[in-house]
This record gives sequence, structure tokens and C-alpha cells, in this order.
Amino acid sequence: MTRAPLLLVGAGGLAREVLAAIRLGDRWDPVGLLDDRPSLAGSVIDRVPVLGGTDLVHEHPNAKVVVCVANAHRPTGRREVVRKLGLPASRYGTVVHPHASVAHGVVLGEGTVLLAGVVITAPQEVGAHVLAMPHVLLTHDDSVGDFVTLAGRATLAGAVRVEDSAYLGSACAVREGVTIGAEAVIGMGAVVLDDVPAGETWVGLPARKLVSAAVPRLEAL
Repeated sequence: MTRAPLLLVGAGGLAREVLAAIRLGDRWDPVGLLDDRPSLAGSVIDRVPVLGGTDLVHEHPNAKVVVCVANAHRPTGRREVVRKLGLPASRYGTVVHPHASVAHGVVLGEGTVLLAGVVITAPQEVGAHVLAMPHVLLTHDDSVGDFVTLAGRATLAGAVRVEDSAYLGSACAVREGVTIGAEAVIGMGAVVLDDVPAGETWVGLPARKLVSAAVPRLEAL
């Protein structure tokens, strides 16, 4: 089987994990990494060269693209990179680790990545540019929007709705029927029993909104 060329945007740890997944399959040939940090240009990461900045994506029109960017402090980061690239949806590939278990009938949006041990138990649609890290579990009737990040061992019970650009931290669990709003962040190990409004950060067991400590005002002397 002839492997198709693939460019990875972002040259950090996530790109290394995606490269490892690709090498266990027979679909993709990683031809290069793109990263806007000048210090990385010309370096080699796990036997794949960093070709230069993200503007070079247009010089490889025959290569599919996967964006390898994820950060809990910036849940919209992957979306921003995709918008900057300005590519049509057809330019993006999907990466599914051979040890992921995906039910027949699941539809994955463009640019989505499923790493080792991900399980999707029933037919459903998963959005574009979604990242599911190792051992994520999606069950029946879940709905995962575009640009969602599911960190390792995040678990969704049935009929959970996760809206665009939400970030679910490692080992969190979400009760059935709950909605996680757009750009919300769920902390590591949190147990979410109630709907989380858009843009809020929830942590703890049970999870509650994280309220930043007020900074005391310093009166002028």
C-alpha cells in the first residue's frame, strides 16, 4: 500500500506522539514538521525534519495536514492555527492509532487525531480537528464539537455534549447528559455532574467553577 504524504504543524511533544501513531499504521508518510519557532528550523525530530514555518504548508499542495497543537491554558489554540493556515477542509488528514477501538459508523471530522487506546463505543459524529489522547472513552450518543481536546483517560458517559474548543483534562469524568460549553476547561481528575457554561474552568470532585483569588489592592503611600 502506498503511503500518502503528511505534514505535521507543530513540533512539540504532541507531534512526537502523532508520529509514533503514524508509524504503526500504513496510511501516512510523514514528510516534515512545520513550526514558526525559528530555532527549530532545520532540526530533526524523531527522524522527521522541521522544514520551517507554517507558511511553507502552501509549498506542499499534495500533502495532507494535521495540526499538533494543544494547551489547556489556550483551548482555542488549534482553531487559531487552522484559521491562520487558511486551507480547505480537503487538505486535512485524520490519524487513528491502530490500537484505537472505533465503532462501525463513527464519522471523524477532518484533522482529527485518535491516539492509542481511544474507545468510541457506538456510532456518532466527532468534530473536525478533535484531539483524543490515550485511553479516552466516548460512549453512546455523545456529541463532540470541532477543536475539542480530550486529554488522556477523559471519560464521557452517554449523551454528553462537548462544544467547540473545550478542553477536558486528564482522567476527568463527565456524567451522562451533561453539556460542556464552548472553550470551557475541565481540570485533571474532575468529576463533572452539572452543565459547564462556555468559557469557564471547572475543577474538583464534584467539579465546581474555579474562581481566581482576588489580588489585594495596594493603596498608594
